[in-house]
Amino acid sequence: MPDGSPILRVREVSKSFGAVAAVRDVSFDLYGGEAHALVGENGAGKSTIVNMLAGVHRPDAGTIELDGHPQDLSTPAAAKAAGIAVIYQEPTLFPDLSVAENIAMGRHPLGRFNTIDRTAMVQRADQMFGRLGVSIDPNRPARGLSIADQQLVEIAKAISADARVVVMDEPTAALTAVEVERLFKVARSLRDGGAAVMFISHRFEEVTALCQRVTIMRDGRHVSTDLLSDLTVDAMVRKMVGRDLGALFPKQDVEPGEVAVSVRNLTRDPVYADVSFEVRAGEIVALAGLVGSGRSEVVQSIFGVDPRDSGTVEVGGRILPPGSPKRAMAAGVALVPEDRRQQGLLMELSIERNVTLPRSRSLSQLGFLTGSRERRSAKEWTERLKTKYGRLSDEVGTLSGGNQQKVVLAKWLATKPKVLIVDEPTRGIDVGTKAEVHRLMSSLAADGVAVLMVSSELPEVLGMADRVLVMREGRLVAELRRAEATEEAVMFAATGQEAAS
Repeated sequence: MPDGSPILRVREVSKSFGAVAAVRDVSFDLYGGEAHALVGENGAGKSTIVNMLAGVHRPDAGTIELDGHPQDLSTPAAAKAAGIAVIYQEPTLFPDLSVAENIAMGRHPLGRFNTIDRTAMVQRADQMFGRLGVSIDPNRPARGLSIADQQLVEIAKAISADARVVVMDEPTAALTAVEVERLFKVARSLRDGGAAVMFISHRFEEVTALCQRVTIMRDGRHVSTDLLSDLTVDAMVRKMVGRDLGALFPKQDVEPGEVAVSVRNLTRDPVYADVSFEVRAGEIVALAGLVGSGRSEVVQSIFGVDPRDSGTVEVGGRILPPGSPKRAMAAGVALVPEDRRQQGLLMELSIERNVTLPRSRSLSQLGFLTGSRERRSAKEWTERLKTKYGRLSDEVGTLSGGNQQKVVLAKWLATKPKVLIVDEPTRGIDVGTKAEVHRLMSSLAADGVAVLMVSSELPEVLGMADRVLVMREGRLVAELRRAEATEEAVMFAATGQEAAS
């Protein structure tokens, strides 16, 4: 336990949304000079805790204290005034304003005649970036900044407001390894400067690299708060899921069948060129490679979302025309996209409507889609995927990230595809849900579905794929059978480096 009193204390807070109890009697402390992890499965209540600290939701019961004094964090402005800053996975900058204007928002320095002192505003932004040890032009517009740089601007906003509690909610989900390390360097400087840093992540290696203590939640309740030095990853997982997880990669051995999808000389200049491969029924084939290697663009072209300049895609002996997802779906192809919020779901629609959208015509009678048939179908598939929700009529945007991913999977699995394309199937979801998704993929392959998977997680690639196809700079550069695929072999191919002899 750190010396001194905690900066922030959460005491027996509870929050319900209708009949769903999102958080029940949760307590923990945050200390200055310490990074504290908050972990749990999707739906465990982490996001609700973050939103209560951010002033987005008010607790139904319990208290939040700063320096021993209860706080009324009824609005985001109240939370900021109390010295609490939240850095979200998806930053919330004003894209058409400059970086300096975003940092100064609501606290602009004033000069003569009460006008904004733009010179002082830029100088202050420069000082913040100097403290963080990063170089970003304060005068450039926020639009076009990478996600990593947007998060650094959010952190600069936090320290410019003298935030004493910095909450980082899944900040690394969309970052490269280099960007993650830069973010961690900044987080450590905040921690070492006396701030209390709260870090939410599904990646245990990040939690152990940054944090000293961890609070574990399950089903909306506090399970334990421990020193990380006292826990193994296996012990953390058992506390999170309430059971032994078993095999994270439950890959079944399946004898491949006939060729389900054949890709020949697919080219889209300058994104990728001359890409050829096959996936057989019952096979799981992984497309690996660095971010920007062309993996996602290839699978989007196969499904018809993105154009292609030349080449053919053949499914079940039928050549698919370019640019026609409708024809791909009719041939039995399904695509679970990487960006579930922008490409996989209609966030303002209900869970049941999202699940049944690709099959609305087949579920209709005399041209009308009846609520009862839609509800029965959605209920069947959400239950098969163990999706946690209040009511099927709830907006899909109310679900946790992992449960949104299950809805996307349910939506496409309900079409009973012959070829399932999954792009980053477990990004941003917890370890328990990852095991469920992997089990489902293995089961589908065993039933004869051809699975084409894009993944940036090497353990997932090696644990689930029968074959690994490696892309580099838009070209297919290696094909590795399961027995010969290692982390080193994949990375050497992805980077173009020669293995040491």
